[in-house]
Amino acid sequence: MITFRPADLAREHGISTQAVRNYERDGCIPPAERTHSGYRIYSEVHAAALRTYLALVRAYGHAAGGQLMNTLHDGALDDVLTLIDRGHGQLLRDRETLDAVRKAVDHLTAESDAAPDRSADSGTRTIGELAHRLRVTPATLRSWEGAGILVPARDPITGYRVFHASDVRDAELAHLLRRGGYPLDHIATVVQQIRTAGGTDTLSGALDGWQRKLTAQGLAMLAAATRLSHYLSLPGLPSTRTG
Repeated sequence: MITFRPADLAREHGISTQAVRNYERDGCIPPAERTHSGYRIYSEVHAAALRTYLALVRAYGHAAGGQLMNTLHDGALDDVLTLIDRGHGQLLRDRETLDAVRKAVDHLTAESDAAPDRSADSGTRTIGELAHRLRVTPATLRSWEGAGILVPARDPITGYRVFHASDVRDAELAHLLRRGGYPLDHIATVVQQIRTAGGTDTLSGALDGWQRKLTAQGLAMLAAATRLSHYLSLPGLPSTRTG
């Protein structure tokens, strides 16, 4: 049987030996056997476990990767598969959101190009005027504000909400995504990304970056599935139960 020292496993992945010991302590790799003098002895099962764990981390994040390995070592295979299904489901939702944002941004850009001289769009609006423009109620706009989607200024004298051009853009985008069935917290995240990007023009580059990130995550999930399948095929793992 091939055996490994903690340093051997650490060297393969460019991590510290303490990290290997921490992963064992946290249940991400099985407990090591010990020599009479107390030194850890790892086997190919441990090496495969570490490869699998680190692949899962790249695909699903540290917390989910650790949860997956602990659940697997508890023998709950169906629970492991359920967690993986949830990860893939989240990736699909992210892809659908990205597609919806692209369409919404294209829609807003097309509207702007179709009416570049619409002077009212460069001014401010009251909550009633914006509600009328979108054909929603003022209460809807207030709920969007409560969710962090809209951040209107306040008139210093009256205290009334004042919606500038960027607020109108955010409201129009939120309206499109809401009609697509997206929850308010999800829409708030998207709108915040637009604010950070500095507008719909700059957002196109951010969306390309988001697309690359989702592609990389999808490929990482494929790699993690290969590692996990190999790990499950090794002898010496805890028996897995289903149901």
